[in-house]
Amino acid sequence: MQTGFVTTPFGRRPMTLALIKSQIESAEINPGKSIDKWKIYRDVCDARSLLGLRDRALSVLNALLSFYPETHLSDGNKLVVFPSNAQLATRANGIAGTTLRENLAILVNAGIIHRKDSPNGKRYARKDRAGEVEDAFGFSLAPLLARSEEWARLAQQVALDRKQFRIVKEKISLCRRDIRKILTAAMEEGASGDWGKIESHYIGLVSQIAKAKTHGALNGILDELSMLLEKTLNILENQLVFKKSDSNDDEERRHIQNSNTESIIEFEPVSKKKTGKNSIPTSNPPAEPVKAFPLGLVLRACPDVAMYGPNGAIGSWRELMTAAVTVRSMLGVSPTAYQDACDVLGPEMAAAAIACILERGGHINSAGGYLRDLTRRAEKGEFSLGPMLMALVRANARSERKTG
Repeated sequence: MQTGFVTTPFGRRPMTLALIKSQIESAEINPGKSIDKWKIYRDVCDARSLLGLRDRALSVLNALLSFYPETHLSDGNKLVVFPSNAQLATRANGIAGTTLRENLAILVNAGIIHRKDSPNGKRYARKDRAGEVEDAFGFSLAPLLARSEEWARLAQQVALDRKQFRIVKEKISLCRRDIRKILTAAMEEGASGDWGKIESHYIGLVSQIAKAKTHGALNGILDELSMLLEKTLNILENQLVFKKSDSNDDEERRHIQNSNTESIIEFEPVSKKKTGKNSIPTSNPPAEPVKAFPLGLVLRACPDVAMYGPNGAIGSWRELMTAAVTVRSMLGVSPTAYQDACDVLGPEMAAAAIACILERGGHINSAGGYLRDLTRRAEKGEFSLGPMLMALVRANARSERKTG
């Protein structure tokens, strides 16, 4: 970079080619251009990370703008302000003189303002007999007006980067929550698997989040957490495979995972008294207990049910069961069919089944018939919600990757 003392309309100061280029561009302001000075200031504040500005420099810029009498910076107006260092320091929250000069230099080097020096280096205005300013020497605000569109674009870029950063952090939080809940459930229930090693890997990834300051670094952590969640789900899914004959297993998987469920045409009977043959005897307990699953896993598999919870969110099993009653009615599932499901599956898993049916509602002709079929299978020990939940989790994960 070539440097030297260059005489310009802005005075005799150490210059660089970049500063000279910036001054030439600032002199080329479109005729009639005008913009709110505080709008430009907000854009510069938003883009400060890209411009290399610190808070003290922005405070000094605010003070300089306060000395400009008009609200709008305009092409036809004098764009030079000439406060003394003492006046500037007072309006910049009383910063020290050395700090003031340092931050003025930062603003000049960033191309936010320009110096317009007088022959003796002082800041002042020359006025005519009518008291109007003919010429002024101090700091020119012309770059703010000339480059206002550039500052606006940079501010929008920063806002977009922040939004993407926030979205990635939200995805990381959801992934962390799901892994933690699945690990806790697996350890407490004694599921087979090297959960201690998986937990150590999980803790190591989580410890890196605080150090990740860029969008790329966070994306890397999200990818690793997503792979760990996938691995955890695979291990858990292996624990949920039915220990039945191969034929029964294949039939059940086709029933749950095949998206073409229009073949289920059983319709809801009005009541047990009218038909009797579809009713589920509640006096006999299930052949074996129905396995429960973490609430976090259910909500990850069935996010649509959350809108029916209090304030559009679900944070407990009680809230899920309350939402399930509303969804049951909306889907046309009779109270008797839902009560049968509660008796066989348990209230929590019956609510989870309703959430699954809601999630796959576009592929199911009769929600009531579908629920009764699941209940009958569960009573015989031939059905578990596990594969259905896993299929929905995977489907949602694929959808998130496509839209993310």
